[in-house]
Amino acid sequence: MNKMNPRIQTGRATRAGTIRTGGFTLLELLVVIVIIGLLAGYVGPKYFAQEGKAKTKVARAQIDGFEKALDAYRIDVGRYPTTEQGLGALDARPDNETRWAGPYLKRAVPVDPWGKPYLYRLPGEKGEVDIYSLGRDGKAGGEGEDADVGNWN
Repeated sequence: MNKMNPRIQTGRATRAGTIRTGGFTLLELLVVIVIIGLLAGYVGPKYFAQEGKAKTKVARAQIDGFEKALDAYRIDVGRYPTTEQGLGALDARPDNETRWAGPYLKRAVPVDPWGKPYLYRLPGEKGEVDIYSLGRDGKAGGEGEDADVGNWN
């Protein structure tokens, strides 16, 4: 502070004799940007790997819910829906099903976390019924996020 006028503030004097008023230099800003870039490069891939795992877990949870709803359908109707009726039979009464007491899901059958419809097969190849998603790539098989997710695994 200036002794003569307490309201006037002066900056710090530098070696060159100029007054520095407290801003950031270009070098300081560049160092901060580089540090942020390094952190984003380290954290980004870890975040996106977790996102893929989360989608697989969501698919497994939804398939588990379909299994429970299919069991309730079978108790009421006496059999599982046909492959042609599919999972839609859990939400809307199929033609000529007099004992249907649904809907068996709170909402319409959702698509899988990758935006594709779940697949249903009766009789199943891996169990009594197969409910599955083909994963991110939409093709049978695969590994990681591209792997099939079904009621058998």
